[in-house]
Amino acid sequence: MDYNENTLCYEDYCRLRESVAWLNFSEEQARKSLANTLYTVTAAWDGQVIGMGRLIGDGMYYVIVDLVVQPAYQKKGIGGKIVDKIVEYVKTETPAGGRSSIQLIAEKGKEAFYLKRGFKIIPHEYCGCGMRKVIRN
Repeated sequence: MDYNENTLCYEDYCRLRESVAWLNFSEEQARKSLANTLYTVTAAWDGQVIGMGRLIGDGMYYVIVDLVVQPAYQKKGIGGKIVDKIVEYVKTETPAGGRSSIQLIAEKGKEAFYLKRGFKIIPHEYCGCGMRKVIRN
């Protein structure tokens, strides 16, 4: 398995989202989002990208988005390795004396995957419920 940083292309992004039955965004939105992504990790097997994760944020607050591993390759530690690389990136970007917050919205039923990696379900003692609003045009 090869893990690569900042090589995620539009075609692999769309193909991986489709592999887990996620809707794709418009091409214009997806390309703009990819261009504005802080950090990506892809996992490749025999030259084929079979997993991805993206990190967006501003240097204090980060959000993991689009963590996908093709179904045939799930449960092999690939997604965990992608998350580990993303967390390590944030650690290296956080200055001495600083702190950073990594957030995400887990797919329903995938919460345990993130709990094993030290993420906490919201609400908890410091945070209220996470919220989301979708805009459609």
